[in-house]
Amino acid sequence: MTTTPESPISISVGDTTVSGVYARPENPLATLVVAHGAGAGMDHPFLAGFTRALNAEGVATLRFNFPYREAGRKFPDRPPMAVAAWLAAMDAAAVRSGGEPIWAAGKSFGGRMASMAVAEGMEAAGLVYLGYPLHPPGKPDKLRDGHLYGLSLPMLFLQGTGDTFATPELLETVVSRIGTNATLQWREGGGHSFAVAGAKRSAEEVGASLAGPVLEFLRSHPSPAAQP
Repeated sequence: MTTTPESPISISVGDTTVSGVYARPENPLATLVVAHGAGAGMDHPFLAGFTRALNAEGVATLRFNFPYREAGRKFPDRPPMAVAAWLAAMDAAAVRSGGEPIWAAGKSFGGRMASMAVAEGMEAAGLVYLGYPLHPPGKPDKLRDGHLYGLSLPMLFLQGTGDTFATPELLETVVSRIGTNATLQWREGGGHSFAVAGAKRSAEEVGASLAGPVLEFLRSHPSPAAQP
């Protein structure tokens, strides 16, 4: 199998710069921009495995760091800075695009910030959540769902049944309330990292295993590219 070359890029976010990795197979059906979770950067094996598996199936990808991660800080950026990073990353993908649809995806915090950016006007063909952090572990009363109900673009929620950041019943209710544009797919036994107890798979393999359902969702929701 041919490996799609990955190119390091720099993305300007306000008065700072963050790192990105871009990979573009020949004639991609879409570009997927991917953000990391709160505790790991763009080079985590989970995200690398996920994007490389998509590259092999004809999807271009751009994964990037949020400013806090680039600076070596542990505490995630506040939403305004995270949204600014998302806007910059989508712009970076657009200038490298051949006109294909550009989607936004993220692991946990990264996906939530993508949805907030879209709620504030960021254009995207759709959203893919790799473990949406609906509430803090053990605090199902503190839902992070208010902005989701106004989103009409296609959304795929990939979630582990054992994810402590999203009580299954609550997430099912939220997705149902969003409407028919939202799809929820469960990964049986998966935790917040999608690892399954007793299954000996590397983080890279776990990430790669999510490429299939994402690819299917992208193919089932073709959309025209945004006009410049």
